[in-house]
Amino acid sequence: MGRLFGTDGVRGLANRDVTVELALDLGSAAADVLGRRTDTVGHRPKAVVGRDPRASGEFLSAAVSAGLAGSGVDVVDLGVVPTPALAYLVSAMQADLGVMVSASHNPMPDNGIKFFARGGRKLDDGVEDEIEALLGTSRVRPTGADVGRMRTDAGLATREYVDHVTASIGTTPDHRPLDGLRIAVDAANGAASQVGPEALREAGADVVVINASPDGRNINEKAGSTHPEQLQAVVVAAEADFGVAFDGDADRCLAVDHGGVLVDGDQILGILAKSLREGGHLPHDTLVVTVMSNLGLLLAMRDAGITTRQTAVGDRYVLEDMRAGGFGLGGEQSGHIILAEHATTGDGVLTALHLAARVKASGKRLADLAGEIPRLPQTLINVKDVDKTRASTDERVVEAVAASEAVLGETGRVLLRPSGTEPVVRVMVEAASQAQADGVAERLAAVVREQLAL
Repeated sequence: MGRLFGTDGVRGLANRDVTVELALDLGSAAADVLGRRTDTVGHRPKAVVGRDPRASGEFLSAAVSAGLAGSGVDVVDLGVVPTPALAYLVSAMQADLGVMVSASHNPMPDNGIKFFARGGRKLDDGVEDEIEALLGTSRVRPTGADVGRMRTDAGLATREYVDHVTASIGTTPDHRPLDGLRIAVDAANGAASQVGPEALREAGADVVVINASPDGRNINEKAGSTHPEQLQAVVVAAEADFGVAFDGDADRCLAVDHGGVLVDGDQILGILAKSLREGGHLPHDTLVVTVMSNLGLLLAMRDAGITTRQTAVGDRYVLEDMRAGGFGLGGEQSGHIILAEHATTGDGVLTALHLAARVKASGKRLADLAGEIPRLPQTLINVKDVDKTRASTDERVVEAVAASEAVLGETGRVLLRPSGTEPVVRVMVEAASQAQADGVAERLAAVVREQLAL
């Protein structure tokens, strides 16, 4: 049996893979691991629990809360809340742990459970392994006055989180830094349906909102960062300065310029990196990205005097590198943007505010700022039913990669990435033209298919 925890918690089909029984057991095990504390005698651990609007989150959050309380942890149920808001409130409330019930950008039938440690930080692999090792084991439970108590505060995220993110761009009762901007928002019928538009309005923007009526079934449905087509049309029709799209739990943000052109996470990272460096607020003049970031971003950062560091795919690996090196900005092409001065995880609403503040302060259109971070043509081919374990060692494949890199020179890039869960090797090629990227990728994929076939 494989590891239960993936790159972003436990995730699967709700009520089949992610069940009430599993949620209850995970809550109980997490209480034992994350609720331990040696600095305060008699301390009763505290947890904050939140969820996105999908229907299964109602019973799964109730189950995980029951597991926590049954293990002696006091629980504050925040109701529907963005993942980054929950992470912030773990820190702000000095809680011992947080639990978010969400499958992020996945379709509605899925759900997931992810944990945050003290300070609102994601868990290391070793801590997740401790929790997983306790599942299904028999443990002593508290009784009487020692059981945990549960209370609900569904407005806490709106009050405290909105104040926090708007203050990060200098919003005060007398200063609304986004005055004069018209911004379209696609909330994906997700967790930021209320707080996303509210934060932008609080900072002074005129906000046009779509897909902000969650009903438990429509989360991410042809909406949000994974389906920006509707937002692209609305931005043009509403004559907005630009638009932003969140995913179901609002830890991602993509943008659309005034002409309806998509601005991806790489371009947003580049815009923010240049802005922070100009203001002297980019620690070590360094940006942390993954190996999947477009070469155009890396070249633009080099020209701007900014160092880029690349990690494995997954925002948790970006976070680990940022934390280890004391870096302030990192993220992924998919729109996970981490502004470490203000957040411990990717935060779509925070990203939207800082991007809008940069547009307003620069006096430029988003299209012009994004144009400074060009995207090289990119081709991705998934080669299926192959022995992915030999992708980096097969002699002919290694030779084919080297030959492709020689052809591309400094104007392109080759990446072979084995899938984490399937017998698949992902062949990614970037080049100066789409035709060249397609040709190199197809030739390389053919070698992989022939050499590594199962």
